[in-house]
Parts: sequence; C-alpha cells; structure tokens
Amino acid sequence: MDTRQTATAIAAASRLAEVWDEGKTRLSVTEIAESRNLQRPFLAKILTVLSQAGIASGTPGPGGGFMLAKPPREIRIYDIYRLFETENVSHACPFGGGICGQGEPCPRHSELVDVQHAVDQLLYETTLERFVGVEAAPSDGTDDGESTPASRRRSFRASTGRPSR
Repeated sequence: MDTRQTATAIAAASRLAEVWDEGKTRLSVTEIAESRNLQRPFLAKILTVLSQAGIASGTPGPGGGFMLAKPPREIRIYDIYRLFETENVSHACPFGGGICGQGEPCPRHSELVDVQHAVDQLLYETTLERFVGVEAAPSDGTDDGESTPASRRRSFRASTGRPSR
C-alpha cells in the first residue's frame, strides 16, 4: 500500500472481517492493535475515519468496541484504499526521461502499465469476505511446526530486489 494509513486501515478492517458474525462480536482498539501489531492511538484515528465512511461501527464504553458496519462481502479493499489515497495522476516515467505518452515509451512501459492495472483490479475485486473466519496468526513469533497459510506467508516486498526461485 502507498501509506501507513492505508495499510493500517486494511489491517484493522480485515481483522474485523475475521471475527464477523453478523455484527455480534466487537473488538476494542487494543484487541485489534495487538492482533495486528499496530499503534493504538494511530489505529483509533483510522477507525474513526472508517466509522465516518460507513465501513466500521463503534460503540464506546464497557462491552463496546468496533465491528464492520455492513457485511464483509459489501466492502471492497478499494473502498478503504480510496479513503486514504489520492488517485495517482502522475504520468512521469519512473525511469526518468519525461512524461509517459510523449515520445518513445521506456523499455518497461507496457509491463509497468500491466502491473498498475493488476493492482487496481485486485483492490477493486477483493472484498473483506476473503477474511471471514480466518484467524490471525500469533504475532509472538511462536511456531507450532504446522504449515498453515499464515505460517507460509511471506512479505510481498523482495529483500534483495531479485525474484526468489
């Protein structure tokens, strides 16, 4: 994601989707923060934005907490993304040399366009329903030795800049 706000918002909303049970279960800011290793004060601000946008719903006080404001199948990742990101209207070539569409395209132009299209499509087509019933992996670094999707998960960021083989 482009910003820490966007990543935090998607992390929080996906956690609320994991426990979705037609809105009976509510999670406190502390519970969400601890399950996703997020900073509580920052998360509280993000949850306020999600609530104002109709994505989350919060109830203060004992027994309160946050839940999704509507079923996860009705919330696209794009709905969250657009709350925190401006549309990228820059046409500058990331390899330098000017503006895309003016003159000869750079050697990687078509591949970059394809990547951006794939990301846009993923954000638009993926709903929070994908997370329903999926419990967060323990964040304490423990490993029970079983191979689960969460334990096989790797960062999408390459550590060396080279594809792994």
